[in-house]
Amino acid sequence: MATFISVPLKKSSEVDLVKPLSKFVTASYPAAEEQGEYLRAVEELNKLRKNALGRPLDKHESSLEIILRYYDQLCAVEPKFPFSENQLCLTFTWKDAFDKGSLFSGSAKLALASLGYEKTCVLFNVAALASQIAAEQNLDNDEGLKAAAKFYQLASGAFGHIKDTVLSALNREPTGDISPETVGALSLIMLAQAQEVFFLKATSDKMKDAVIAKLANQAADFFGDAFKQCQYKDNLSKEVLPVLAAKHCIMQANAELHQSILAKQKKRFGEEIARLQHAAELVKTVASRYDEYVSVKDLSDKINRALTAAKKDNDFIYHDRVPEVKDLDHIGKAALVKATAITPPLSQKFTDLFEKMVPMAVQQSMSIYNQRKAETVNRLVGTMREATNLCNGVLASLNLPAALEDLSGDSIPQSIAEKARSIVQQGGLQSIEQLIKDLPELLTRNREILDESLKMLDDEETTDNELRTKFNQRWSRTPSGDLYKPLRTEGANFRNILDKAVQADQVVKDRYNTHCDMITLLCKPENELNAAIPSANPTRTLQGSEVVNVLRSQLAQLDEIKKERETLEGEIKAVTFDMCTTFLTALAQDGAINEEQLSLAQLDQLYSAYNQRVQASLRSQEELLGQVQTSHQEFSSLKQSNTEANQREEVLKKLAAAHDSYVEISSNLREGTKFYNDLTEILLKFQNKCSDIVFARKTERDELLKYLQQSIAREPSAPSFNVPAYQSTPAAPAGGPTPAPRSNLPVECVSIF
Repeated sequence: MATFISVPLKKSSEVDLVKPLSKFVTASYPAAEEQGEYLRAVEELNKLRKNALGRPLDKHESSLEIILRYYDQLCAVEPKFPFSENQLCLTFTWKDAFDKGSLFSGSAKLALASLGYEKTCVLFNVAALASQIAAEQNLDNDEGLKAAAKFYQLASGAFGHIKDTVLSALNREPTGDISPETVGALSLIMLAQAQEVFFLKATSDKMKDAVIAKLANQAADFFGDAFKQCQYKDNLSKEVLPVLAAKHCIMQANAELHQSILAKQKKRFGEEIARLQHAAELVKTVASRYDEYVSVKDLSDKINRALTAAKKDNDFIYHDRVPEVKDLDHIGKAALVKATAITPPLSQKFTDLFEKMVPMAVQQSMSIYNQRKAETVNRLVGTMREATNLCNGVLASLNLPAALEDLSGDSIPQSIAEKARSIVQQGGLQSIEQLIKDLPELLTRNREILDESLKMLDDEETTDNELRTKFNQRWSRTPSGDLYKPLRTEGANFRNILDKAVQADQVVKDRYNTHCDMITLLCKPENELNAAIPSANPTRTLQGSEVVNVLRSQLAQLDEIKKERETLEGEIKAVTFDMCTTFLTALAQDGAINEEQLSLAQLDQLYSAYNQRVQASLRSQEELLGQVQTSHQEFSSLKQSNTEANQREEVLKKLAAAHDSYVEISSNLREGTKFYNDLTEILLKFQNKCSDIVFARKTERDELLKYLQQSIAREPSAPSFNVPAYQSTPAAPAGGPTPAPRSNLPVECVSIF
């Protein structure tokens, strides 16, 4: 009779994947088409989990395929979503597969906000179900033997993979069933059983005895190693150790039996008898110690018949000396099994539901690249705007072009009239005052969102600290203070941004107050504006002079430079490049992305020519402004200078400066309004992030509290004491597992429950 060990499945609590993943998709992928596709994929992932974990599974390969698909999808989705305790927080709860618990306390379980934990537990179920399917195979035919060997090797590989990765995946103490020691032992058991199946196949195929002996001897070694690993594992079923010990002896006995046949063929009759005697002793040990778990009657009869015949022939014919067992040559070993490597995808039918979604490493690199690109664009555009403002300021200080248009000395210069009409068309004082009035309200709203977000973290952290003080080391989850550090850093950054924004707003308001009177004057009707500008003696004699023509030509060239800058700004803002493909290629080739190197190289390639054009524009302006100042000095020396003329020129300068300030202040205020509105959206996302993690922490806290209460309930309320012998009743002998016949070859499956 062949007895095989199988492993029970872990059980998981239901988890809603749809809400948190959909929220992330909605926030991260605004485009309707791809957002809809990813939201449908989230729904499918949720269904896949329910099919894999939310219902009983048949011991069939089709059921294993479902779990494999879910495991493969977890591996595929892991790099594409920011799964962590302080970002996309999903709490998974799993029960210990070997802990039945008690009526009052329930079974041991662990809840963790870790996708690595979910993957580990799902892979455990892959191994467990594979062991059950292998144990169900009909070992009387080749197909059943091959399937059993394949599934045992898969189970061994899966358990071995968990052993190597569980501590790094969980970053804390796991439940007993997935501890490195337990899964390491299970991996050895599955490998030993796979080797045993190869031994059975070799026996069925009537292969050479030398080969069969080596296969059996290797299987005995594997079972011996597994027995040593399990000796001190008290969480496994009581049947496991005796079955392993029996298998170790049985495989040794089979090795000796087939090696004895080889000895007989070589006419080493004493060796034949010695090996058969050793085999008989081994099966006798099994029969006396482990008979309730494994039956060796058929093997024992076969060995004893061979031993009786060998002794008889030796006594009457050969008279060969029977050596001691310790003097016999060691039987060779042949390992035909190997733990299956766990390299996703494991499912032959796997297709990634999120195939088009780029990994988080690429998303993060794209985010940083876009920041670098925005900084480059802002630097180039800002440089040009600063140069234009400088140019306007210099011309305003020289009262140009108004001085050239004001040769009559008693009418509004055309440029001043155009500036006045421009301000009125843009809404005048009322527009600016409304924008200034709106800013504090927007600021207050942003401060309130930020304060509420941080208060949620504060309240949850306070509760966590109180419970940590109460339960001490039993409160084993990550401290909220450590977990919230990135969020608090982000919150502090937002507060710093708001404080700087307030300072910038005040600078704009002060500038408005400085030019308010002149802006008010520009908003008045043309006759009132003309009356407010002092008159001066006419300077018609300068009309048509060479210096005036030169100045007008130079001002026209400056206007052309400004227009070219507007065109250049549009070109710079319109530059695009598919950096995502570059990052994906780097990730595929190198396994990592050197974002800084790739981004800087690409940005230099994209914008170096534009940078040269901007610098050329600055040089042209600087040269022209120098020429304008020289020409203006000559123009001023030719003008008739008197008090009225000076007063008029001063007012015209102030009006020109007021117009430029109005344009800049309006732009600043609109940018400020957009900034606060954009920041509101960002802060609302930050608030949602805080809300989600606090909710997940509360759920985890409730699970841990429940677990601690159950643990406390399981603890003895009083120290152990000895019961008088007369009060004790002898325990009934434990019954062995129920045999599960397989055609002509009886097979018994022991489940580690």
